[in-house]
This record gives sequence, structure tokens and C-alpha cells, in this order.
Amino acid sequence: MRATDRSESLQQSPLFKIGGTPVFKLNDEQAAYITGVFHKMLAEQNTDYLFRNDLIRTYIQLIIHEALRMQPAANFVHHSNAASRITSLFLELLERLFPVESPEQTLPLKTAQDFANRLSIHVNHLNRAVKEVTGKPTTAHIAERVISEAKALLHHTDWDVAAIGYGLGFEYASYFNNFFKKHTGSTPLAFRRAA
Repeated sequence: MRATDRSESLQQSPLFKIGGTPVFKLNDEQAAYITGVFHKMLAEQNTDYLFRNDLIRTYIQLIIHEALRMQPAANFVHHSNAASRITSLFLELLERLFPVESPEQTLPLKTAQDFANRLSIHVNHLNRAVKEVTGKPTTAHIAERVISEAKALLHHTDWDVAAIGYGLGFEYASYFNNFFKKHTGSTPLAFRRAA
């Protein structure tokens, strides 16, 4: 098994699924173990060991496995109905589109129809399920996540506004500006300056 296969299997684990438990209460023994691993990671950062990044990655995997052991897969969310399952799949698919790593790559899924096609269901079925479970339409979830990513990119990168818009799936900068202003009350450039 290649290292990338192992890391992909960890990413598919219940620990990283939407609806999982994000916080764990540690007993004294678990806290001591995790603290020890963190101390090893911090100490390793200051060494000149050629493979220290690989070693630190291994320590992180140890922590992930310890968390998985604390919260077995059987204890994670079981969906009570199809709407709940569909909504969970939609939200997970939406979250996996981010972060945007490069302005040259545009989002492959932009509309409710795109998500429905990827999930192999009718768009009306997706919209009904998401609205039933979350109380918000599918398009609202997509827009909120795109705006959240836009704010992060405006704040943490030096990409120009047009490049950010393109990376988020807007063919023209004016479309991105209008979308951003509609949802935030501010233009992307004004938001960047204020930040």
C-alpha cells in the first residue's frame, strides 16, 4: 500500500465525515499520551533530521488513529432517512471542493444541478432533502460556502479579485463582484481593504 493510499483512507475515515464528533474528552492516560506525541512533534521541528517532515506526519497519523480508537465508527452518525443521507452527502461533497488552491483551477460543481448530477439524483429531490434537513435551500449552502472561501482568499492571498472570482467559478469578474456584494453588502476590493 502506497503512503498516499494510506492518507486517503484516513481522510475517508469517520473522523473527518460531516456530522462526526469534532471534540474528544481525554482521560488522564490519553491526555498524557497525546501531550507526549505533541512534544515529540515540537522537538522534531528543531532538528536537522532529513526526514523530519515525514516523521511529524507520522506523529499526526498517530494522533488521528488515537482519536479513531476513542470514537469507533459505529458511534458516528447513522442517518435516520434518505433525506438525511442525501444532505450529508451533499454537504460533504460541497466541503471537499475547498480550499481553492490555485486561481487556474475553477470549481467543478457550481449549481444545485451540478451536485445532483454528481450524486445521481434529480435536482428537485436534492433540493427537497436539503431544505427538509437544514431548513435552507441547496443554493444557500453553496453561496455561503463560496462566500466563506472568497473572504478567506481575499484576506489570505494576494491573488487579484478577477483570479479569485475565476477560481470560485465565475467566468467574469463583474459576476463575482455582483455575487459578493449581494451576499456581503461590500465589494471584494472593499472587503480586502477593510481586512
